[in-house]
Amino acid sequence: MGTDDKLKNTAEEKLGEAKEAMGKATDDEDMQSEGKADQMKGSLKQAGEKVKDAFK
Repeated sequence: MGTDDKLKNTAEEKLGEAKEAMGKATDDEDMQSEGKADQMKGSLKQAGEKVKDAFK
């Protein structure tokens, strides 16, 4: 289960990066913000997974 979660979190981060880049390219501040938020969520989830792994 942990590996699947890690992959999903990484995918969420990458999707966020793509959204942010698309927002910059189209001058869409909402999409940029959404992308940054997605990246932040993915990063936080990854940190949570690392904490879980440390206690295994």
